[in-house]
Amino acid sequence: MKKIITVIALSVAVAASANAQSLLGGLLGGSNSTQNNNATLNTLGNIISGLAGTVYSAPVSLDGTYTYNGVACSASSSEGNVLTNLAGTAVTAGMESKADEYLAKVGIKPGALKFTFNATDNTFVLNCGPLALPGTYKVGEGEKTVTLTFGKTMKFLSMTGTLESSLNGAKMLFTADKLLDMMKKISSQLGEKSSQIKAIAGLADGYDQFRIGFKLVK
Repeated sequence: MKKIITVIALSVAVAASANAQSLLGGLLGGSNSTQNNNATLNTLGNIISGLAGTVYSAPVSLDGTYTYNGVACSASSSEGNVLTNLAGTAVTAGMESKADEYLAKVGIKPGALKFTFNATDNTFVLNCGPLALPGTYKVGEGEKTVTLTFGKTMKFLSMTGTLESSLNGAKMLFTADKLLDMMKKISSQLGEKSSQIKAIAGLADGYDQFRIGFKLVK
């Protein structure tokens, strides 16, 4: 039912966006006022942003098994005094593709990782090949953040990141240093070299904020 509602919400958002563009064309074509045009653009931007928020801002209930489906990235770049969020653009898509390529060389590819969360006692197990890495987790206020704390095998690594819903699961995004530390430890446990992991750090060059994590399918 949740997936059906989400798809319906997305369809409404797309339809509203199309109608808004049609309306915008009529309004701009019939007016020579720059001030009116800017006001119209701002209003439509707010409406579309609001609709998009209703689709993607639903809280994530971390309970059950989530399968890794690729790298998720978020980056920001500043030009002058303006900070631009590049999430969901061709830039981040390219970063994700490159990171997927690096991780695949050390055996970390879609389907190879699985998180199993138990909401009863807030424990989780990360399975990667022959590895079973246990830990505890804590979801922040509004279910928008998550802290993963691993056990002794991972040297009690603790990492806090953002938690976002997606159409078929969730995204967990962490600061690059924490995520790469985790991946290095996993590759070490698997007996793999970490040179490919280190190469991912280069993707952050030139960006003010860079977060990287997992696309998870439930």
